[in-house]
Amino acid sequence: MATHEDRRRVGIRLSVLQSLITVVFSCLAVSFWVLQVVQHAKFEEIAENNHQRTLALRAPRGVLFDRDGVVLVENRHSYSISIVREHTKDLDRTVRLLASVLRIDEPRVREIVDRHRREPSYRPITILQDATLAQVAAVTARRLDFELPDVVVEEVPTRRYPTDAMAAHLFGYVGEVNETQVAQDDELQRGDIVGQSGIEKTYNALLMGEDGARRVVVNSVGREIRTLEEIEPTEGRQLRLTIDADVQRSIEEGFRAFGYKGAAVVMDPRNGEVLAFTSLPAYDPNAFASGIDRATWAALNTDEFRPLTDRALQGRYSPGSTFKMTVASAALEEGVITPDFKVHCTGAGVFYGRAFKCWKRGGHGTVDLRHAIEQSCNVYFYTVGNMVGIDRINKWATLLGLGVKSGIDLPNEVAGLVPSTEWKRQHTGEKWYAGETISVSIGQGQVSVTPISMAVMISTIANGGTRVTPHLLRAADDGTGWKDVPTPAPQSAAAMKPENLQAIRDGLWLVVNGAGTGGRARLPGYDVAGKTGTAQVISLEGGRAAAGKTGRDLRDHGWFVFFAPRDNPQIAGVVFAEHAEHGASAAPIAKHALETFFAKREGRPLPPPLKPQTPPPPPREERVVTENASPATRGPAQ
Repeated sequence: MATHEDRRRVGIRLSVLQSLITVVFSCLAVSFWVLQVVQHAKFEEIAENNHQRTLALRAPRGVLFDRDGVVLVENRHSYSISIVREHTKDLDRTVRLLASVLRIDEPRVREIVDRHRREPSYRPITILQDATLAQVAAVTARRLDFELPDVVVEEVPTRRYPTDAMAAHLFGYVGEVNETQVAQDDELQRGDIVGQSGIEKTYNALLMGEDGARRVVVNSVGREIRTLEEIEPTEGRQLRLTIDADVQRSIEEGFRAFGYKGAAVVMDPRNGEVLAFTSLPAYDPNAFASGIDRATWAALNTDEFRPLTDRALQGRYSPGSTFKMTVASAALEEGVITPDFKVHCTGAGVFYGRAFKCWKRGGHGTVDLRHAIEQSCNVYFYTVGNMVGIDRINKWATLLGLGVKSGIDLPNEVAGLVPSTEWKRQHTGEKWYAGETISVSIGQGQVSVTPISMAVMISTIANGGTRVTPHLLRAADDGTGWKDVPTPAPQSAAAMKPENLQAIRDGLWLVVNGAGTGGRARLPGYDVAGKTGTAQVISLEGGRAAAGKTGRDLRDHGWFVFFAPRDNPQIAGVVFAEHAEHGASAAPIAKHALETFFAKREGRPLPPPLKPQTPPPPPREERVVTENASPATRGPAQ
């Protein structure tokens, strides 16, 4: 007869068993709920893919046109080769065989597969983009022989850029979306091709379009039997840019004819439309369109000439004598001087106990503003800059577009620097001394600018004081016709007094058409106005010390800013020639662009392409070496 203790033990065991059964069935219930409800869509898709397959049809990106309707960037058809792991029985064998058939390294194929292992097995892993016809034929033959039933070949649209890499930094390039981009944009998914730089990145949402799909029935070995449904992809919007393809080409011809590296930006000063945008050396965006290989990417990143750097937006350089326009504008508009204000130049000026030299050893004699601009007299601008002061120089530099971002619709723009008393206090904790203003007055010292900001500066002077926003998009077409895009609002407006503006314009006209250093940009009948500038890469003393110790090119940079015609400007811009030694060396490139611009506007034949040529001998130039003032010669604090 069972004792009370035995009955209690049996009760406990039954309770434990009951609890275990409850837990097990609860776990099963939760598992069924997860499988049938939470993951219903996933397993339904997997089940359907056992006999059906949905193939993505990639949407072509929108075509880019220039302002006159000339195609700049379009699409071409190419083939991609992918592995569908869901239909493979031996992935290692597939990888080995596919690498052999495609004649590419097996480790490279394995790396691609490993990178996508966490993705659903029914989603194709693209192994090769832009496959050759021979590779496509080899894979197709083995599919027919059932050797590679888990490999698919798809026809996809691929970007096609100008083969000469024209405007490469402007257009940018496309590539497969990365993890960061997927995390930041819910509408993107792995495998999408998106813009990674330039116009392609800025207007990616407009250019992408919407992918389509094709649903097919497949047999047990993955071969397509019939198509159930096909949804055509929607092409991205076509975009018409402000770029003039002929002016763009003329600028690049000029750089290549003289063998220069550098940057150029050409604009309509009335509204900010960018007519040409160049940074050289460049790269071939087509190399990215079909998936850039490691060797090419490594070569681009280790190239000493930095072809991936957009010099027009990201290069910061001393402006040299082109900065004198800023000092002149500040002095005139602040009422410090009038256009008739004169300075006597003997070849040097003494400020705060130190002699600052002019580029012309014997001096320029007595000059007013117009002729100081024409002759680029340093002593004149030392004197005027000292009278104006650094803060008013900074104020007008900002109003003209220097030291700030231009707001152009391209990514990764950087700002230059025009110092001020507050800037120095914040960054060094020290006071600004009046002697430091002397070097700044001729565009040296702590001033740095980008080519795009120089284009804005000269456009602002050309149009009378309105700092327009440079922009590249003119119109868009979503399939219902072209619609103009509103012009961006100006960044600022400071109406300059007509008499002051005319004095500066007259001086710039004399630089090109008088006895100045810009004569190589002269174009009879078009009143070209401009200013050259030579910017130090390193001081003469530093250059001598560095000679033989470095392989860097330490020759000076050359600037040329311009607009035309003088009294009714229709075109303005900047040419920056890296290590060209003289500002005048950049002028012939601007002249070729101006000739192209006016010939096209007037319906005349375009000028012939510039042939390769050696740079012309240097003219008399306004280059002078100045250093920051030493503590003993700084002058009073400001």
